[in-house]
Amino acid sequence: MLHETARAKLNLTLEVKGRRPDRYHELRSLVAFTDFGDGVELEPAPELSLEIDGLFAPALGTHENLILTAAEAAKAICPDLTLGRFRLIKELPIASGLGGGSADGAAALRLLARANQGKLRPDALTEIAGKLGSDATACLASKPALMTGRGEVVSEVAGFPICGVLLANPGVGLATAKVYAALDAKPCRDDDNRAEALPQFEDSFERLVDYARARTNDLEAPAMKLAPIIGEVLASLSDFGPGLTRLSGSGATCFALFDSPQEAASAAHALSRRQPNWWVKAGSLGST
Repeated sequence: MLHETARAKLNLTLEVKGRRPDRYHELRSLVAFTDFGDGVELEPAPELSLEIDGLFAPALGTHENLILTAAEAAKAICPDLTLGRFRLIKELPIASGLGGGSADGAAALRLLARANQGKLRPDALTEIAGKLGSDATACLASKPALMTGRGEVVSEVAGFPICGVLLANPGVGLATAKVYAALDAKPCRDDDNRAEALPQFEDSFERLVDYARARTNDLEAPAMKLAPIIGEVLASLSDFGPGLTRLSGSGATCFALFDSPQEAASAAHALSRRQPNWWVKAGSLGST
């Protein structure tokens, strides 16, 4: 049995530059990955199947699951690929702005590459990930990166500091398409996709916070209109004095960054007592 962690993806910034002619949106987003997420297991076998367990399993069916989509796409590229029995332990909330589905599909690709040594080249994995979703390419490596284009152009960021992170979700699911529709972005201008130098953090938490504060998550305002409770979550996180609080992706999960994982864990304990019905999880960000 092979195992991978499908790490939760956080959009520390998410600037929507405009709507493209292909109906996607031009983005610029700094992303990083937690040290926790869904569990994905693979037992190599002739037939392909998927079993789903975990806290959020009841809310997720196997129909059109990206794990199966990824496996079928890999088999199409490499017909002699050994597939097998997948098991997803779903610990991340559904439709929560954490890239969970893409992370699950990317983890499945990593497992298939391990189970079929040498048969799936890195360029093939990247090609398949690009078809799973705009953020699946970043999830494949699960390292801090700047995502541009519609999200499929991924530039790894060096010197990202290891820090503490606290996530909170009030039990609300938000469909990404609805949030983008509420944003109602204008068409891209010719200069919207100009190149930007990669950020240089030099392992400094202060530099990371300064960079993020100077930018936005442009989906936060439309998401809050659809789910006003997001404002309550952000206010609750701010009570613990973090370096940064923000909505991740299209929400409704919000995050707070702390200088250390210990600070995040202490805040998570207090927040769980205050809001026992929220999903609350603490860990580290930037670790590999």
